[in-house]
Amino acid sequence: MEFDKNRPIYLQILEDFENKISSGKWESGDKIDSVRNLSKEYEVNPNTVQRALQELERENLAESKRTAGRFVTENTKLIEKLSNKAFYENMDEFIEKSKALNVEKKTALKKLDDYWEDNND
Repeated sequence: MEFDKNRPIYLQILEDFENKISSGKWESGDKIDSVRNLSKEYEVNPNTVQRALQELERENLAESKRTAGRFVTENTKLIEKLSNKAFYENMDEFIEKSKALNVEKKTALKKLDDYWEDNND
C-alpha cells in the first residue's frame, strides 16, 4: 500500500480495514490477522497498526476476545451501514465529476449502464 504523506498513516490503514469489511473481504466474525503480521503486510511500525485496530474497535467494527484475538463485528447492520456509506461516497464523486463534464443525469446513467454491461461479465 502506498501512503499519502499528508495524512496520518494509521487513518489510511483504518480506511483500508473498513474497505475490507465493507467489500466482504473480511467477513462478519472473521479473525483479524495479528498486529505483527499486519505491520509486515503494510510495512509500518506495529504501533501504527495497533492504533488503526483500536479505532476499528472504537467504531464497533471489530472486537477483541481476550485469548483468541480480534474479530470483525458480527453486527451485520453496522457492516451494511459501512458498505452503504462507501457506496454513496463513490456516487457523490461520480455525480460531481459528471456535472463537471456537463454530462446530464440521463446520459450519465446510460453510460454507466453500458459500461457496466461491457466490462463486468
